[in-house]
Amino acid sequence: MDRNSLIGVGLIGAILIGWLYFSAPSKEEVARKQFVQDSIAQVQVKLAEKEAQAIILEKKKADSLKVNDTTQIAVANLSDSAKVVLEEKKLVENFRDFAPAAKGKEEFIVLENNLIKVKLSSKGGKIASVELKKYARPNSKDALVLFEDDRLKQSLLINAYNNTLISTDSLYFVSTDQSKSASASAPAVAKLRLNTSKADAYIEYSYILKENSYHVDYDVTFVGMQNIISSNNSEIIMDWNMKMPSQELHIEKEKQTSGIYYQTAGEEQDVDNLSLVASEDKSLPESPIKWIAFKQQFFTSALVANTQFNQGALLKTFVDKTDTKNVKTTIASLSFNYNKGATDKFGMKFFFGPNQYHILRDQNMGLEKTIPMGWWIFSYLNKWLVIPIFEMFKDSSLSMGWVILILTLIIKILLLPIAYKTYLSSAKMRLLKPEMDAIKEKHKGDAMKSNQDNMALYKRAGVSPLSGCIPALLQLPILIALLNFFPASFELRQKAFLWASDLSTYDSVWDFGYVPVINTIYGDHMSMFALMMFVSTIVYTWMNQKMMPMQNSQMPGMQVMMYLMPVIFLSFMNSYSAGLSWYYFLANMITFLQTFLMRKMVSDDKLRAQIDNNMKKPAKKSGFQARLEDMQKKQLAARKK
Repeated sequence: MDRNSLIGVGLIGAILIGWLYFSAPSKEEVARKQFVQDSIAQVQVKLAEKEAQAIILEKKKADSLKVNDTTQIAVANLSDSAKVVLEEKKLVENFRDFAPAAKGKEEFIVLENNLIKVKLSSKGGKIASVELKKYARPNSKDALVLFEDDRLKQSLLINAYNNTLISTDSLYFVSTDQSKSASASAPAVAKLRLNTSKADAYIEYSYILKENSYHVDYDVTFVGMQNIISSNNSEIIMDWNMKMPSQELHIEKEKQTSGIYYQTAGEEQDVDNLSLVASEDKSLPESPIKWIAFKQQFFTSALVANTQFNQGALLKTFVDKTDTKNVKTTIASLSFNYNKGATDKFGMKFFFGPNQYHILRDQNMGLEKTIPMGWWIFSYLNKWLVIPIFEMFKDSSLSMGWVILILTLIIKILLLPIAYKTYLSSAKMRLLKPEMDAIKEKHKGDAMKSNQDNMALYKRAGVSPLSGCIPALLQLPILIALLNFFPASFELRQKAFLWASDLSTYDSVWDFGYVPVINTIYGDHMSMFALMMFVSTIVYTWMNQKMMPMQNSQMPGMQVMMYLMPVIFLSFMNSYSAGLSWYYFLANMITFLQTFLMRKMVSDDKLRAQIDNNMKKPAKKSGFQARLEDMQKKQLAARKK
């Protein structure tokens, strides 16, 4: 091995060692993970002990029933009493000061306003379900329920008595509040208290729901807990997990657009997310968190700190592709500071609402950045043109299919000057066919010389050889922008048009089921809007190439690509938003009309006269053209050699 090879191997080794060193978890992160794992292990051991004790008690009770009837009843009664005493003793051993809250009956308090209904559970003091009053699931008149029952976990993990883990989700809170409705003059408020054996030591959850709001204020107050919570513990861990139920027609699309989004404190411009297509674990050892959002295709549940959550958050998404009822499982382990005071309070708030851009933007938290808008210029197109048009007509009786037509017309009008110049250049190319035929005949078999003379001809005539590609290229940025936004556009959700029941997802006029290979490439159904888009694009491509036969003969690869793109688009759009296919079809039809009108308005004789006039003028070479011709001359000289 020579010297350079040894140096290369050494550099690679140094890079690997450096990467391993800097990517290794910090001591604090390792300790935190170990604490959580040890705590969970303790809980599992205690549950196993509890089950074993129950089995022993049942066995003793069964043995006692073998005595005579009179003695049997007395022994059974004595066994029940002993069982109660033993259970109380075990509760005290397991929960110590929290033993009074270890037994109870689950009760519910409902807070509601004009937008949402929130059901609170005394078991764990958590939000048990959220109902959005203004929205419904497809083919249902009932209000949409974001989650209910055991789909949500909301608990505090408290390190008490020096490394004894207490989880609030298994404890019972008490409250004197009743179900309430918010009004313009007074919010709906509920306080749930987790009592301990000490009268002056408790944890209180406070929930406040105001009128016309998707927010639920959530405060956690610790009173007199400084002698119960471990003295060496300066933070409280909060677990917030959700099993997302399917809310839309096609769960496959929901799984592709749902996941965890978050914003780090102090970086309000940045919003990040875990993978939307696969399961993922992520640790944020150096980033305090401002908010965590469990985002579904059209609805979001977010937890926002009034200040910030501590660094070291653990996030996880789990996707089961075979599950047809649940979209994903999202898990967030957060923490906040506990200052060991006589009274200590940490403020948060929940957001439960639709992914409508203006609603999320009005929260002033950056939640609107969870809506896929596309990159840079594409996002501006959606924010400044598409969304304002959708919002303008959202409360009207006009179908969203016709709103998309209005949007298409506006975009086409804005692009009309460029389309007109493109047509003129294409028409000039068509009129140059005799000269181009002569050049081809002159340099028969020598493509390089033909190209040289053709480029000179284009320059003298004042035309662009790439003019035929410009219309398609102009539509590409707009299509990419809409490609991101349409499937996530709340304004299209459940909006029917013609045969489509929901423009936000694909329409199907024929469900032919699973067919090998075809299912992978095309799908198991036929979308009529996608077919309309495909046919109109093929016709447009054919018309465009008929207008410029010589240009296409010079670039056969481009010709094949122009026909291949609609085929690729059909494979993709068949399972995409019907609204986007409808837009693309309308854009093609309007282009046909524009081309027809321009051919009627523009005189070929006048264009030919303009070309002849241009060709009489002395040609001025641009720097690019000079370099291009110089390169062609060098290639020609090399070929001769």
